[in-house]
Amino acid sequence: MNAPFDATTAFGPDAAIQPAPDHQIAVIGLGYIGLPTAAVLASYGWDVCGVDVSNHVVETVNAGGVHIEERDLDRLVGEAISSQRLVASTLVPAAHYYMIAVPTPLGPDNAPDISYVEAAARSIAPNILPGACIIVESTSPVGTTERVAQIIADIRPDLNMPKFGAETGGDIAIAYCPERVLPGKIVQELVNNDRVVGGMTPDCAESAAALYKSFVKGDCLVTNSRVAETVKLVENSFRDVNIAFANELSMIADEIGVDVWDVIRLANRHPRVNILQPGPGVGGHCIAVDPWFLVAGAPKSARIVRTAREVNDHKAVHTERRIRALISAAPDAKVALLGLAFKPDIDDFRESPALEIAENLCADLGERVLAVEPFTEKLPKGLEGTGAVLTGLDAALSEAEIVVVLVDHSAFKHLTPADLAGKLVFDTRGMLKK
Repeated sequence: MNAPFDATTAFGPDAAIQPAPDHQIAVIGLGYIGLPTAAVLASYGWDVCGVDVSNHVVETVNAGGVHIEERDLDRLVGEAISSQRLVASTLVPAAHYYMIAVPTPLGPDNAPDISYVEAAARSIAPNILPGACIIVESTSPVGTTERVAQIIADIRPDLNMPKFGAETGGDIAIAYCPERVLPGKIVQELVNNDRVVGGMTPDCAESAAALYKSFVKGDCLVTNSRVAETVKLVENSFRDVNIAFANELSMIADEIGVDVWDVIRLANRHPRVNILQPGPGVGGHCIAVDPWFLVAGAPKSARIVRTAREVNDHKAVHTERRIRALISAAPDAKVALLGLAFKPDIDDFRESPALEIAENLCADLGERVLAVEPFTEKLPKGLEGTGAVLTGLDAALSEAEIVVVLVDHSAFKHLTPADLAGKLVFDTRGMLKK
């Protein structure tokens, strides 16, 4: 067995081990988390290879470009490529560190699908050298890190795997460190936010934490991998439950005939009350997905978490029904849908309730729909061929008699009730009240 892995002394932007890997860090997956992480690491002096299965993504990054919209990311990637600290490839190199940042979607019946993480583990296994550290960043069900270790063990019987719960041991380090960033502020929060680093063993946690301490200004808090996996799921479930209360409250307000925005504003004047703002649902790859991973792990106990998910999913159905009622009240009118992304001021449409609502409406009313989304230059695939038109805000307002605010993009916030006088208005975000 090799000596215990000590990343603090073995690694640094100019360090090397024998035999020398091709790169210091390999980031597997160049999506919304992987590409910013790779670029940030390169900006801190690390030699990084970003790996992706998409030739388009690899070619774009190697040309110094980006395929996703994120503040400061284009500049950071351009500088990293120019400095030759970052290169993209479809092939997995040998590396000191491997960071797995691939999607973990939901499968049938909201079951977690970790097949991408498993595929990433299989792809890196042949190239792992003794002393390497593998870090899973993908949001995952509890036990996924141990599953990664088992996959590597099956492919590389020559390597001694660390055992969960053991104090020491293992030729390599395996750990879990979930991202906890906000789209639109990913680059900033990758550096400034605290990180929770969970290892299969304490040595594994310390090995992984050494990497994060090289660029994270927040605290790096070490624990075991199961706790770290649970922490990520709990963080997003906490937010989902609180949003569900606001969304349920908005549906109750509709039924009893009160203004939910006034109710929340006045209730929040209580010193111990802080109700969130409702919307048309919950979107994004985190809050709309991760709580189901917690439910899958303890289906009989996670009753509030399950109910919150169901409430937030139903809010999109409720919102669509209200929009259809407005359309029925004005049979010949066109409707302007303001916003399709899952949250303001980003180009991310993953799990977007606004897009889901738009797709459902356009399935039979597409020719009456004017979509306004400043963060895309073409209609999302689900709206293509329906007769819906992507247009600018001024053009939509001049033509539409019905206006629905689905996303409160900054580009819409100058609007006042006076600007929409004479129109049927449904503001799902309370933007006009603010």
